[in-house]
Amino acid sequence: MDNKDKEIMDIPLRGFTHGSRFHSDDVFATAFLKLLNPEIKIYRGFEVPKNFDGIVYDIGRGKFDHHQNDKEYRHNGCPYAAFGLIWREFGAYYIGSEEEAAKFDAKFIQPLDESDNTGKDNLLANIIDEFNPGWDKNESYDKCFWKAVDFAKQILDNHFKSVAGIERARNLVEKAMSECDGTVLVLPKFAPWKGVVAGSSYKFVVYPSSRGGYSAQGVPVSINDKTLVCPFPKEWCGKEADELVKITGIPTLHFCHPNAFLIVADEEKDAIMAAKIAANQQ
Repeated sequence: MDNKDKEIMDIPLRGFTHGSRFHSDDVFATAFLKLLNPEIKIYRGFEVPKNFDGIVYDIGRGKFDHHQNDKEYRHNGCPYAAFGLIWREFGAYYIGSEEEAAKFDAKFIQPLDESDNTGKDNLLANIIDEFNPGWDKNESYDKCFWKAVDFAKQILDNHFKSVAGIERARNLVEKAMSECDGTVLVLPKFAPWKGVVAGSSYKFVVYPSSRGGYSAQGVPVSINDKTLVCPFPKEWCGKEADELVKITGIPTLHFCHPNAFLIVADEEKDAIMAAKIAANQQ
């Protein structure tokens, strides 16, 4: 994100949130604000300073707090917490897409917001909670808070880079789709492909494996339905390399996943052959 984007979003230079024990909502809200503006200075305390010039969240009963009786709820009934409120304000600007912002809210933020508001068990919220000092320790809450923020910031940064990578992959995948036969898609290098290929006529995708050789993977029915359009034959699944060669007649085929979604061969032509045989046997 460049400086022009930051100016458009008008990210403040100062922020204030509550002190002492912290939770996933104020930790992830802080981490996101640090991504929005690395220069922002965050203060923690038990009372918002008078005439504070900056963004106040998870305290103060203002726009980005959720402890008041008239707190806000999403259309699906999920209550907002601080992270969700700040993401609603700045998420689409940061990630560059209303659709992707809504996806991230539904998949990642809503479970955290629900956990913070209702106490519902959530693994990531529990992990963040364990950054707090132990009951019999004399550690600083602020010091532990910033350790948790660094952890959360890395999680968010990884996700946003992944989303950007998926968008960069789209052109490569779409170009390959236009050049292949409509059944077996062959990629020149691995790239995130499911969001583009799922729902198309393609049944398999072949690509160079990071472990060497070439992989062929079955295409799911949709992004939300992981059922394969066409699995590899059951008699291939989990077999040893020499047995696979005997069964299929494919010289370098040496692995078929027990769940029938993936094969690996040493040669690209053999990975393509395995995919075509599977497609023809459907």
